[in-house]
Amino acid sequence: MPKILVADDSIAVRKVAERLLTEAGFGVALAANGEEALAYLSKERPDLIVSDVIMPDKSGYEVCAFVRNTAALAGTPVLLISGIVNEEVTKQAESCRANGVLKKPFQGTSLKDRVLELMSKQKSGVSASAAPVQPVAPPSAAIAESRGGPSSEQLEALRQSAARLSEVEKQLRDERMRSADLAKRVTELEAQAARVKDMEQQLEGEQRRVMELSAKADQADQHLARVRSLEEDSKRDAQAVKASDKRLSELEAALSAERTAAEQLVQQVSEMERMASRAKELEEGLARREQQLAEREEKARSAEAALVIEQARVEELGSKLAAAERQAQRAEELERKLAAEQPKVAEITRRLTELEKTANKLRETESLLSTERDRNGLLTRRITETEQVAENATRRFEEMARKLGEIAGLASQLGNVKGRS
Repeated sequence: MPKILVADDSIAVRKVAERLLTEAGFGVALAANGEEALAYLSKERPDLIVSDVIMPDKSGYEVCAFVRNTAALAGTPVLLISGIVNEEVTKQAESCRANGVLKKPFQGTSLKDRVLELMSKQKSGVSASAAPVQPVAPPSAAIAESRGGPSSEQLEALRQSAARLSEVEKQLRDERMRSADLAKRVTELEAQAARVKDMEQQLEGEQRRVMELSAKADQADQHLARVRSLEEDSKRDAQAVKASDKRLSELEAALSAERTAAEQLVQQVSEMERMASRAKELEEGLARREQQLAEREEKARSAEAALVIEQARVEELGSKLAAAERQAQRAEELERKLAAEQPKVAEITRRLTELEKTANKLRETESLLSTERDRNGLLTRRITETEQVAENATRRFEEMARKLGEIAGLASQLGNVKGRS
C-alpha cells in the first residue's frame, strides 16, 4: 500500500486529507508541523509528500528542499498546499522544485485526483523533479475543457444529483434536529448528575448523623449496662430483704413465745402472791409460815432470775428488731432508688426505640443510595451512547459535506456547460 505523508499545522486539514486519501486506498502518516515532518523523513521513506506552505517552525518550502537535497528522497513527489496560490507562491514552489501547488480548502476530489496523477507519473518513470509547477485547476474546469458539451447521461446524472442534494439537505435538517434533541438530553443528564451529586452530599450528611447516633447508642448501651447492674444489685437487696423478713418473722414468733412464757410466769407469780396472802391469812404455826415464807422467797428468787433472763432475751429481741427495722429502711431506700431509676430506664428504652427507627431509616437510605448508584450507571451508559451517536452524526456530517462538495463541483460543471452552450 502506498504511503503518503501529510504535514499541516491545522488538525482539520489533516483529518480531511487523511479521510480522502484513506478512501483512495493510501496509507497516511500525519505531521503537525515541519519539524515533525523532517523527523519522520529522517526515518521513513513515503511514496509522496503533501505539505502546507506556511507552518510555525519549518515551512513547506524547507521540507521540499530537504527532500530534494536528500539522496534517498530526491525522487519523491512533493505536493504543496496553500490557502493562497499566486505568482509568488508558484515561484517559490518552482525554486524548491516541488511537483505542484494545490489550493485549500480542497474542492471535491481535487486532492485525491492530484495525488493519483503524481503517483501515476512516478510509476510511469517521469522525473518528479522535472515536472512543472502549476496550480491545480478545479475538476469541473478540467472536465469542461476536455469535452465540448454535456451528454444526456451527464444531464440525467446532474438531475439525479440535484434530487439527491435535496434529499441530503432533508437528512441534514433531520440530523440537526436530532443533534438538538441530543443536546437537550445531555442537558437533562447533566441536571440529573447535579441532582445525584446533591443527593450524595445529603447522604454524606446522613452518614455523619448515623455515626453520631451510633456514638449515642454506645453511650445508651453503657447506661443500659449500668441499669442492668443496678437491677442485679436491687435483686440481691430484695433477696436480702426477703431473708431479713423471714428472719424477722422467726424473731417475732420467738418473741411471741417468750411473751406467752412471760405472761405465764406473771400468772404464776400472781398465783404465788395469792397463795402468800392466803398463807398470811392462815393461822398456822410460825414454822409453817416461816417455811412457806422461805419457799416463797426461794420462788421469788427463781422468778427474779427468770425475769432477768427474760429481760436479757427481750433486749436481744429489741436489738434484732432494730436491725430488722434498719434492713426495712434500707429496703425502702432501695425501692426509692429503683423508682428513681425507672424513669431513666424508660428514657433509655425510648432512646433505644428512636435508635432502632434511625437504623431502619439508615437501611432505607442505603437502599436509596444503591438505587441512585444504579441510576448513575444507567445515566453514564446513556451519556456514552449519546456521545457515540454524536460522533456518528459528526461522521455523517463530514460525509455529507464531502458529498455536498462533489455535488457543488458537478453543479459548477453544469453551470459552465450551460454558459458555454
